Amino acid sequence: MIFIRCHLDEGLNSEYLTIKDPLILWKALKNRYNHQKMVILLRAHYEWTHLRIQDFKTIAEYNSAMFRISSQLKLCGEAIIEKDMLVKIFSTFYASNVLLQQQYRERAFIEYNQPISVLLLVEQNNELLMKNHQSRPTGSAPLPEMNDVCLDGNTTSSRGNNYKRGRGHKRGCWNGKGKNDSV
Repeated sequence: MIFIRCHLDEGLNSEYLTIKDPLILWKALKNRYNHQKMVILLRAHYEWTHLRIQDFKTIAEYNSAMFRISSQLKLCGEAIIEKDMLVKIFSTFYASNVLLQQQYRERAFIEYNQPISVLLLVEQNNELLMKNHQSRPTGSAPLPEMNDVCLDGNTTSSRGNNYKRGRGHKRGCWNGKGKNDSV
């Protein structure tokens, strides 16, 4: 009885304070909230019917929604099996990726986590490729390193007249003592 009361809302706890038998309390709560399964079941069926991979920005978001909906259906006594989840992925694939969808079907995945793992990996690789492309577009040469330019132009170590006038001897470059000799 203590365990049940610890997990009840304060309002419910005060409402059922006079009940001392845990079985009677359990039945009273069941009668009060048993209709919730029907509400959850109807909503979960609706969401399952309209669940499409193409409606999500990322595979992780789709995967999260898939597990949330399947958990709600299991709570209400309807189990979603691996085959149902696989069919849902392949039947709601992006229209532009029909060839990819057919290739995934031919791989004959048995468990739901197999195609999801592949899709997550592909999504991650595509994201990295796009970041690399945006950082330096194709055909553009990388900028030379500052240290290379600095050392190439100042190879002399003499302190002739140029040094007194502020020119020469590795001006603006690393001097090896942790400081910069720049202007």
